[in-house]
Amino acid sequence: MMKTITKFTLLISLTLGLCLPAVFAQSNMSNEMFDLAKLKSGVKNKRISSTDPTGGNRDHLKTITPGEKRILADIEGAGVINHIWVTIAPPPPTLSRNDIIIRMYWDGNDYPSVESPIGPFFGQGWDERYNYASLPLSAGPDNGTGMSCYFAMPFEKGARIEIENQSDINIDAFYYYVDYLAMEKLPKDMGRFHAWYNHSLTNALPEGETEWGATGPEGTNLDGKDNYVFIETKGKGHFVGINYYVHCPTTMWYGEGDDMFFIDGEEKPSLMGTGTEDFFNTAWCPKHPFSHPYFGYPRVNNDLGWLGRTHVYRFFITDPIFFEKSLKGTIEHGHNNNLTLDLASVAYWYQNSAVALPKAPTKAERALKPFINSTDIHRWRDAWRKANGNKPTLWGNE
Repeated sequence: MMKTITKFTLLISLTLGLCLPAVFAQSNMSNEMFDLAKLKSGVKNKRISSTDPTGGNRDHLKTITPGEKRILADIEGAGVINHIWVTIAPPPPTLSRNDIIIRMYWDGNDYPSVESPIGPFFGQGWDERYNYASLPLSAGPDNGTGMSCYFAMPFEKGARIEIENQSDINIDAFYYYVDYLAMEKLPKDMGRFHAWYNHSLTNALPEGETEWGATGPEGTNLDGKDNYVFIETKGKGHFVGINYYVHCPTTMWYGEGDDMFFIDGEEKPSLMGTGTEDFFNTAWCPKHPFSHPYFGYPRVNNDLGWLGRTHVYRFFITDPIFFEKSLKGTIEHGHNNNLTLDLASVAYWYQNSAVALPKAPTKAERALKPFINSTDIHRWRDAWRKANGNKPTLWGNE
């Protein structure tokens, strides 16, 4: 296992060592720079891009129509993709990155081991764009325009990357790089990269949204039966990160939900957390943008309380979660799963062979929920007044 960790770290350092900003200095840069100085043999740099084959300046794929698929890369043999860069026109919200699907196939398989809307994969939630910087993924610097990925993606018998336009309008221009190392044979113990997008409009409890005991007593949850699932896979591997997107329709804090990991078929989770913000290395219901190489809040709600959209991420670069037979990663939606939330996530992991993913949410299933606004809140107040006798002096917290 230590060989796997070393090679994974080396591949990350090879792709990142020369271009990390100063803020990444705390991520063990001395070891990475030491690895970067080691000379390599038996590898050759290759690139597939949207460059204009005539030598002109039309360096993009043109007019990808609704429902159309395009192959970005179809690579034979063995190698490791170590860098992907993409930019798309028109930008959000005219063209929603939530409706452009990216898929990656390893070793000649006819099923993808990466499948996600392209925005959430790169750290751009919903139909929005914003700057985002982490160790393996980034979007920016012009308001999330350029999207980059530095995850190492090994393959032994070929690799194929495709996109599908599931939006209702044309993609006018799609620019991209796929950089990889070609080699005769992969080193031993190289896992296959996986990424899976999930989405759910979660159910509140029958007794209501009892968070913080505001409307009734809080219950308990020890088995995680109704938790939101962000990874579920069988095989041997390690989990390395998550982008987590929350649209909260209430002013109540959405993040009392605990993370629970079920490793190798456990009936009860061996890894249990203490709250959503704690799982993402923050504390006390944050509402401030923050970026660290391994975790952060690139997008926070600017509405009343915690109403609105929030994007948080955490990457397990030095502390992967290992599994020998299977892994199920989950998180409560509110304490004891008591909140209705619009949740989406992209989980990233490696395992010993390229496997098929759980069913992908359809376009209808991942459709964006509208924002709750001040008029909606006023209607709630009106219903509350009428339910409480409609006295002209009712204030709101009687």
